[in-house]
Amino acid sequence: MTDPSRRASGLRTWFSVNGRLEFVLTLASVTLLTGACVALILLPRNAGPLQLATDEAEVIGTTANLGDPRLTPVRQDLQPFGPILVRQVAAGGSSEALLVAHPSHRTDLDVLEQQLAPAIAAVSATWGTGWNRAPVIVVAGTPAEFTALTRAAGTTAEVAAVALTGSYVPGTEPTEQRIVFNPDARRRVGDEGLATLLRHELTHVATRAATGDGAPLWLTEGYAEYVAQRGQGSTFSQIAPTLTTRLRAGVLPTDLTADADFTGTDAPYAYETAWSACAFLADRYGPDTLTTLYQRLATGPQDRAASDAAFAAVLGTTRADLLDGWQAWLRGRAG
Repeated sequence: MTDPSRRASGLRTWFSVNGRLEFVLTLASVTLLTGACVALILLPRNAGPLQLATDEAEVIGTTANLGDPRLTPVRQDLQPFGPILVRQVAAGGSSEALLVAHPSHRTDLDVLEQQLAPAIAAVSATWGTGWNRAPVIVVAGTPAEFTALTRAAGTTAEVAAVALTGSYVPGTEPTEQRIVFNPDARRRVGDEGLATLLRHELTHVATRAATGDGAPLWLTEGYAEYVAQRGQGSTFSQIAPTLTTRLRAGVLPTDLTADADFTGTDAPYAYETAWSACAFLADRYGPDTLTTLYQRLATGPQDRAASDAAFAAVLGTTRADLLDGWQAWLRGRAG
């Protein structure tokens, strides 16, 4: 018969040993799980074969080529915002354009798909065909997503669309260009307005190889809006309602719009005035001459002397004569 005191001592020893073993196993498990979680958090998005499937947005209901290298960064950027639709559209370029949106914005994709080829043709008719006519276009699903996708450009939620053209090194082909539409853009401006926005942003894409950082905004924004509105049949007052109101009140611009005027509450007037300057130049000297002036002046920041030299070389006129002619042209459209 086993001594009861020895048996009690053996049980205490067994429980003591197994208790320590259980503690050690628990501690090891917690350590391993913590390490795994930290590794997942720190895992880079481009970790090759270890990349998580959820690092890219799910593509639903499409026959598009998911191996398109342009699609990978788009899927990565849109992954936090849910599944996406992808359409590849033949629109006149050497490869197909890429249109992306969430299922809630399927109608926006329908409109953009229908308008893309005519928009590219309209831009090419003014600028020429020597640009990448296979754009990547994204419709954001929410204002928060639009802000996240366009933060690098300093865009606010009030902007209807933006062309992300990135920094450009002269002499190289622009890469990773993308047009992003605000989710409310079509609701704000309608289908025709969305097509105009598309032409405007496509102009920024088309002209990027000739546009240096810091180029004067009266020219870059005015030219883009001129191309967007050219041949569309809209009246002066429809294109520039704020400018028209001021003209009717006898207020005329006295100089080309300064870059600082394109921000703040008076930005619509700045954009309309810039458009009117380019529309006047095209009307007076011809669209080809306007394009030549763009190529001369949009290479980077321009001081007054450089601008005046360009006016003399390309237009054969002085700044004073140019401003006088522009003001006279505006007076004729104030009615």
